[in-house]
Amino acid sequence: MSLIHDFATWEPLLRLVRDSHAEQLATPGGWFMGQISLGSWTLPAQPPRPVPGRALLVADMQDQFTAVERVQAALRTSGANGVSYMVETLPDGKTVLHVIDVGPAVEHGVKSPFVGALLLVEEAVPEPWRRLPEDFPGAASAPSADPALLERTLRERLPDTIGATEEEIAAAEERLGVTLPDELKALYRVTRARWQDWSGDYAAQERVSKAVGCELFPLEGLYIADARSRPCPWQFAAKDAVVTAPDAAVQGLVGSPGWIAFGDNGGGDRLALDLTPGPRGHAGQVIMIDHERSIGAALRADSLTDMVVNHRDDWRSDDEWNWPPVVAQVSTHSQAGIVAAVRPELEVLEIGGGKGEPVGLAAVAGLPRLRTLTASPGTLADPLEIAGMTNLEYLSLGLKEWRVLLDADAVPQSLSAAAIDVQGGQHPLPVLDLANELLALRNRPLITRTVLEGDLETGRKARDSR
Repeated sequence: MSLIHDFATWEPLLRLVRDSHAEQLATPGGWFMGQISLGSWTLPAQPPRPVPGRALLVADMQDQFTAVERVQAALRTSGANGVSYMVETLPDGKTVLHVIDVGPAVEHGVKSPFVGALLLVEEAVPEPWRRLPEDFPGAASAPSADPALLERTLRERLPDTIGATEEEIAAAEERLGVTLPDELKALYRVTRARWQDWSGDYAAQERVSKAVGCELFPLEGLYIADARSRPCPWQFAAKDAVVTAPDAAVQGLVGSPGWIAFGDNGGGDRLALDLTPGPRGHAGQVIMIDHERSIGAALRADSLTDMVVNHRDDWRSDDEWNWPPVVAQVSTHSQAGIVAAVRPELEVLEIGGGKGEPVGLAAVAGLPRLRTLTASPGTLADPLEIAGMTNLEYLSLGLKEWRVLLDADAVPQSLSAAAIDVQGGQHPLPVLDLANELLALRNRPLITRTVLEGDLETGRKARDSR
């Protein structure tokens, strides 16, 4: 038996939860849930009261740290990254601990019971992550692109740096599988941006960053900023959409095989040369990939020469145009909201709760591009209308709505991922059971649950895997 399924591993944590919520757990049906990973945790235990006149110290939290560290040590021994758990009082008054492993077919959620999207098709990704760049004929380098001027300017600013050899540049091209633009070659001929070349001199590194206009990656750190480099959970990614405006300089993509990332702005946003520009862009323009967003990029400069020589440090984005009519958010206030959303281009429909009556889906059932539907619990007049929506790849519903589809054997076969919309206070076990029903439809790995019973006074224990 692995340590993660040993009652002794959880005993300190169970004591903390019991002592913090003695009244609630004394009532049959009471429960608390948390999650522990190697780098973070949620613990339903009351924090200690600080001593008047000073802040909390590490010593004040030592009981919690000790309890969590014991579970983390078991995770490391088991080769696992994280685990969920639930403390529950059974109808007979016993307090038990459920150790929950969501498995490889479930993304971790952000709220109890920590179940995110269910991956019904192995390695499937949402449509925006499959989208490749369009080809816009006539896209050429900007008039400002001048590799010779760029190299000359950088040598004046950085007279003592070590540049890359032609062999090193060729090796980078072979590794990436692309021919580097002439401007990028010119930059790295002046400096290859290796930390060891600066001999630990932070001032030298800063001079390079100031001269170039970003924190330059070493030649070996160049990478292709394609969609795989920008992962995002299904529950968020499925609601994104790729749209490029007719006058956009940058295509509204997740990533592109033509985006060569070469630097960072110091705040986590990546700079890249764009070899697949939008209809009004230039080949080799400099774009900024925002680390806080999962789709799109902003224009930094028409060329690398322009950015470096003219110290361009601002950027503009075209993606405000991206939403209507591709994504629609409606509520139950009025059926007219659904009707207004009916457009052939519609890809994502989100239905939220309100004070109105549940809405019908007949108006959108035949839309050819509708791939994502999310409906808050209680917002659908007839969940079985979903059965006729044969192009859906992502569906998020409440427990009752999923129950209707499952009982009617009407879960769309087209789904690649699904989610259960859990409202506050919902007991986790019905959610986990329903999730396993959905996973079983596609023969995907199930969520496992091990029930540990023990006496905190005597240390006696029992184990039951489910």
